[in-house]
Formats: sequence, C-alpha cells, structure tokens
Amino acid sequence: MSSRASVRLAPGATIGILGGGQLGRMTALAAANLGYRCHIYDPAPDGPGAQVAAAITVAAWDDEAALAAFADAVDVVTYEFENVPIATVEFLEDRSPVRPNSDALRIAQHRLEEKKYARHCGMETAPFWGVHDLDELVDAVSAIGMPAILKTTTLGYDGKGQIRLDMDSSMSEAWEDLAAEQAVLERMIPFTMEISVIVARGLDGTMASFPIARNEHRDGILHISTAPAELPADIAEAAVAGAERMAAGIDLVGLLAVEMFVTEDGEVLVNEMAPRPHNSGHWTMDGCATSQFEQLVRAICGLPLGPTTALFEVAMTNLIGAEANDWPELIAEPDSKLHLYGKAEARDGRKMGHVNRRLKPAES
Repeated sequence: MSSRASVRLAPGATIGILGGGQLGRMTALAAANLGYRCHIYDPAPDGPGAQVAAAITVAAWDDEAALAAFADAVDVVTYEFENVPIATVEFLEDRSPVRPNSDALRIAQHRLEEKKYARHCGMETAPFWGVHDLDELVDAVSAIGMPAILKTTTLGYDGKGQIRLDMDSSMSEAWEDLAAEQAVLERMIPFTMEISVIVARGLDGTMASFPIARNEHRDGILHISTAPAELPADIAEAAVAGAERMAAGIDLVGLLAVEMFVTEDGEVLVNEMAPRPHNSGHWTMDGCATSQFEQLVRAICGLPLGPTTALFEVAMTNLIGAEANDWPELIAEPDSKLHLYGKAEARDGRKMGHVNRRLKPAES
C-alpha cells in the first residue's frame, strides 16, 4: 500500500476514477468545485466522465502498464460502478490508495455474498438459495416457494439478469434462459415500499447518512426517487443503523448505498448494496446541504464530511432514452434542475439524464 494512504489530500491533488459514466462525470464536477483534478480510466473513449475530466486513460482493465502509469499520475483512486474487475483494483491497491477498498467491491459484485454479508451485519433479507444447476434450482424452489426471482450472481443491473418464476414457470427453460454458472433464487416478498440509504464514511471512521429516499421502478429501472421519505421513526432508524453497520464492517471509505424493502409489518429487508454514488442519491445535488458526489470527494480525500441536512423535499426523475428530448420543457420548469449526461445516442433503457423537482422546503 502506498505511503499516501493516510494523508489528507489538499486541493490540487488528482483523483483517479475507474469508469467514465455519468457517476464519474458528476463526481468530477463536484471535485472541481473543491479544487481537485480528476483522471478517468475507462476502456471506452469520450464517455460522460471523460468530457469533464482533466485527463483520461483509455485502456483495457487488464493493461498493467496503463494501470501502473495511471496509479503514478493520481493521488487516490475510486470507482463509479461496481463491475470493475477485482484484479484491476487489487493491482492498483499495491500502488495507490483505493477508496472504497476491494473488499467492498468484492461483496457488491456478487449477489449471494452481499446477502450473506447483510445478514452478518444483523440485517434481514428475503429468503434466498444459491443455485449452480437445474437440480439445485428445483431444490431451491421446493425450499423457498413461489413466487420467486432467479438472478445471476454477477453483472446484473437495472432489472437485467433476472427471471421471475411462478407456479406456471418451466424450471429448465428458466435455467437455460438465465445462462449462468451460478445464480441465486430469492423468494418474492410483498412490500409496501422500496427505499435506499446512502451512508458516507471518512478516513477517521466518521459516518454521515443522507435522508432516506423512497424509490419507484419502471421496467426494472429506477424511475422516481422522493426524499426525504416519509417513514415511521423506528423503520428509518433501523434502515440507517443497518447501512452504517455494513459500511463500518468492511472499513469502507467513501459511499455505500443500500437498497431495501419495507414490508407490511414494518420489517426492513436488504436487497442490494453499491459502494459508490447511487442513482437514488441524485436528489442531493439540489436538495441537500452536501451532494452525494461532494461527500464522496470529501471522504476519499480525507476531508471532514459535509452536513447531510435536507434543504428541500425533492422528486428525482430519471430521463430514459428519448425522454431526454423533452429538455426544453424541463429546463423551463421554475422549480426543477435539469442534469444531462452528454451521451451521444439515446437508446431504450439508457439513462440520459435526470431532473430534480423541488417540491417544498424540507421540514426542520
């Protein structure tokens, strides 16, 4: 590990970001406001992040020469999506501080491991079962019951890599369609709402959680996040405490987003975790004293965490595909803030931007 690991980074330092998507873009913009430079490492050129960064390295994830040069050019490394190969992060950890660490990434990349980890931290999940073949799937269905969701353990996002199973489903067809070497079967649990907690943790172990967001999905993709969510105090406290235990348990430095379900009887169930900025935290850009992106920069650079007080109740709406073409009308809305990601082509299911609508001042 580099001797730079415990040093507070002053403005003027360079933050390396693995991945050049919209989360990298918004992190780079927040970093610039604090006087930091950002260097993007991404196999694809001209991504949203590269358009606003001070430097970019376009190279494969396994290009060790390029990775070594990248590590030499930056003072700290973070990542903007969790599908960066673990080997890439471990290679960089030997040369530069990487925040969050590879342990956080390793758990978040594997649905089975993240559920086990949530339970290790005292949180509940839906019943689940690891599956490696058709016979194990049949056994899992017998143990868990229907309806259920069969998911790949890796590389799933925005509703991809999962199949819903009910009494009429063919187990053999489902297993063949999933085309995975390993999967996880989860029992579908009735819930009243989906929520997410984003917790920041600094170098000194200090933690600050953002107000909880209530999330609505459409076609497997987050559609609207409303925050602060209206929740009974005991449910909110349990959700935040659980997310903070999960962050502390992996010695995380940076951000951890934890998606959860709230059941009819008030139980909080962990669904997924992501050690990076999260779509459901975009509302903080226009509704919170500190945005999630500024908070990430503060955490990984060893700065004091900013206040997470909500200033406004905000409804964040994702702009998917051609919805971004409505930007003239959206930008004219007096209580809205439009954020476009600079993507050249609008495609079905592709996140092109978001709009934050300030509904009212937050209650003090």
